[in-house]
Amino acid sequence: MLAPKRLLTALALTLIGSTTVQAADEVVVYSSRIDELIKPVFDAYTQKTGVQVKFITDKEAPLMQRIKAEGENATADLLLTVDAGNLWQAEQMGILQPFTSSVIDKNIPLQYRSSAHAWTGLSLRARTIAYSTDRVKPGDLTTYEALADKQWEGRLCLRTAKKVYNQSLTATLIETHGAAKTEEIVKGWVNNLSTDVFSDDIAVLEAINAGQCDVGIVNTYYYGRLHKQKPDLAVKLFWPNQGDRGVHVNLSGIGLTKHAPHPEAAKALVEWMTTPEAQKIFADVNQEFPANPAVPPSAEVATWGKFVADTLPVEVAGKRQAEAIRLMDRAGWN
Repeated sequence: MLAPKRLLTALALTLIGSTTVQAADEVVVYSSRIDELIKPVFDAYTQKTGVQVKFITDKEAPLMQRIKAEGENATADLLLTVDAGNLWQAEQMGILQPFTSSVIDKNIPLQYRSSAHAWTGLSLRARTIAYSTDRVKPGDLTTYEALADKQWEGRLCLRTAKKVYNQSLTATLIETHGAAKTEEIVKGWVNNLSTDVFSDDIAVLEAINAGQCDVGIVNTYYYGRLHKQKPDLAVKLFWPNQGDRGVHVNLSGIGLTKHAPHPEAAKALVEWMTTPEAQKIFADVNQEFPANPAVPPSAEVATWGKFVADTLPVEVAGKRQAEAIRLMDRAGWN
């Protein structure tokens, strides 16, 4: 038999070892996504692997600051957020660590990943044109840029420029047209507004439906949510720029934190989230487009029709974000 002191030491080592194993069976995610949109994905992973996924939800800015403040005493393994602009910002803050994965490279197209391997896209959303089926014919619409034309004066609704979704759209316009031409376009949009800007995309869609304006720019999944609530919604989506650069597409994505307590377990979760099994859950629950092109969208999303997407790397939205914000301010988009 072991002497009492040696017995206590052995017991302590056993407890420490078991604690380490327990900790490795958990991954902690800081998430700015709505709980109901990601819980089904995490629940499926836990059921498949036994690994518990704990997620803490807040706005992206507080979460990023929390990761930075925690430093080497990190709680989070992963940061899950929306928009390449936010992911780019997290990358520039130095709170993410790059990692390479042949699984992710195979499943997610290059344009939807960080060139420095700091994050990857998980689901896609198109920021496109919504129009009144009562007052606008699809043939009247062509491009984002054309919404600055005189024919749309007093007929356009927009969400606030403070939202990163619009900042990213503007950033890609700058990348495509240059700053001077983009400022001209954005000033045209502002001049064509029918009313003050709205706080969210749902409000833009409801304003079109109510006759407050005829056209607007929204993320596709907001349309999906509202259409589900109001099947008789007199609004449809239009895919602009099909003759040139394509529809502006952005994403939700995920990155490994710099001081992740469980990096290997976290990497395994990210890899699984890019597989068809997980991507189908994203597609069905979120009314978003899978980032993995091998996975079809949900039946409802498929009814919106196919489109050609802009092939610009989405990280451009981050690289030009500050420039876009300044330009929007000069143009009077508040």
